[in-house]
Amino acid sequence: MDAQITVIYCLCDDVLKALHHWEDPQRRMTDAEVMTTAIVAMVFFGGNFERARKLLKAPTYIPNMLSKSRFTRRLHAISGLVRSLFDLLSQTWKALNREAIYIIDSFPVAACDTIRIPRAKIYQREVYRGYTASKKRYFYGLKIHLMVTQGGQPVEFFLTPGSFSDARALHGFTFDLPEGSTVYADKAYNDYQTEDLLQEAADIRLQPIRKKNSKRPLPAYVIYLQEHARKMIETAGSMIERLLPKSIHAVTAQGFELKVALFVLASSIHYTL
Repeated sequence: MDAQITVIYCLCDDVLKALHHWEDPQRRMTDAEVMTTAIVAMVFFGGNFERARKLLKAPTYIPNMLSKSRFTRRLHAISGLVRSLFDLLSQTWKALNREAIYIIDSFPVAACDTIRIPRAKIYQREVYRGYTASKKRYFYGLKIHLMVTQGGQPVEFFLTPGSFSDARALHGFTFDLPEGSTVYADKAYNDYQTEDLLQEAADIRLQPIRKKNSKRPLPAYVIYLQEHARKMIETAGSMIERLLPKSIHAVTAQGFELKVALFVLASSIHYTL
């Protein structure tokens, strides 16, 4: 664990220096230390900031650890840096992904159990009630829409309410990929207009699994590659699910979404440890 914590801190510190991030030199705890504490909580303690704070408060780690409330305020204040770190890592994974093969899919993140929906305080609208076809069950919360390399490294993600369909969320991806890239997806992402637009504008091939009545059937070798690609996205999804606790403790929607983003970031950092 010591070596992994050191790697996480060095990564955060180096990224902030590369971004020429300025902070008040009189601060007791640096932004790199705040980010390290949050990521350690995701990797080792299921998102429990308090347990991470107690571990890292030791003299060999971060002796000037902030109090619980001040730490939470500082973390929310630098939430944009969390996204910046993820984006820089995604650029690295894209550069290393020489075959330029990517996969997209979505995963549910429940804010509460179905039986507790009437008492839910973070989200209170029907738009957050979604359905997971693979598990044949409803959930109440958000969806993570994720794009990963064929090695499972996440390169893009965003969050939507649970009821958003994958076809609707397809337009939320930026597809900031190298020319000639191939993106595999499941049946929910069939959209001929988007496929044509990506092919013509950026030379990106979007190849979702076709439905039986599709007017654009795919050759057998592409279908085989799609099945192999699905295993990669499932591996990436299971990595995030292993990090996620049974329930994410948060007081506000902003805090809940920040924790979800930190879990995705932690799954990306996992490939550097």
